[in-house]
Amino acid sequence: MRMRPTLSWTPAEDLPPATTDLEPVADALGNGGVLVLSGAGISTESGIPDYRGEGGSLSRHTPMTYQEFTADALARRRYWARSHLGWRTFGRARPNAGHRAVAAFERHGLLSGVITQNVDRLHQAAGTVAAVELHGSLDRVVCLSCGTFSPRRELARRLEEANPGFDPVAAGINPDGDADLTDEQVGDFRVLPCAVCGGILKPDVVFFGETVPPERVEHCRALVREAASLLVLGSSLTVMSGLRFVRLAAQCEKPVLIINQDPTRGDRHARTRVALPLGAALTAVAGRLGFPLDRPAEGLATP
Repeated sequence: MRMRPTLSWTPAEDLPPATTDLEPVADALGNGGVLVLSGAGISTESGIPDYRGEGGSLSRHTPMTYQEFTADALARRRYWARSHLGWRTFGRARPNAGHRAVAAFERHGLLSGVITQNVDRLHQAAGTVAAVELHGSLDRVVCLSCGTFSPRRELARRLEEANPGFDPVAAGINPDGDADLTDEQVGDFRVLPCAVCGGILKPDVVFFGETVPPERVEHCRALVREAASLLVLGSSLTVMSGLRFVRLAAQCEKPVLIINQDPTRGDRHARTRVALPLGAALTAVAGRLGFPLDRPAEGLATP
């Protein structure tokens, strides 16, 4: 079970066109038991770019693979230099209307669960309680030798002390928190070992080419089987880590609804695909259901 292989696909031409009608989404949520599957597209309105779609970062950025990270010390230096800088941008990100809508749906008892492919913890910052982080979270670090977990903020402090004056200007930030830096900008950035055993540190996220923990996958499969319907938010479903849950929902004859402006690899399994910006769409749905979205709270927890 390889994680997030890069896939090539062409949108099917025999599918009905996308719609702007939100009534099926509002009806599904009104009936309750909806399982949300969210992708990078829900965080773009918070300033975190998508991998795909217009301006997607895959056009300029090849994500780090697990194999490269574990085998190559220079690759780890590049990764940690870029990730250390990108972490600052993630730390400034705030939940947008899409995240707040999902939290409101949960709070009103309309959801059976949330699965997110994102590593930014913006669902939790918006108030969602039961989000399963399919690909992990950037706010934790794990030692590959002793298995010790530690807060990312702690490592960020250590890296700042070890690399005084490191403050290059990045060409961009990617959904995995990796900033675009040249080798010259990376320079002789100092990578730090585990403070417990001296082993290699890695963010607690599933890299491309890495395996999603089987128990996490099975938990998500159970959520799909127990749900009344599946609502996909902001995911192209290009990679199997998310698409498998859409396929499972279809096999279990659960209605699949998708809100994504671009075609997705799961469209043939969907009852409808709504081609609207997520923040506006979910705000409208919340209004139809009779509860306005809360305004962003001051001092929300962030990555």
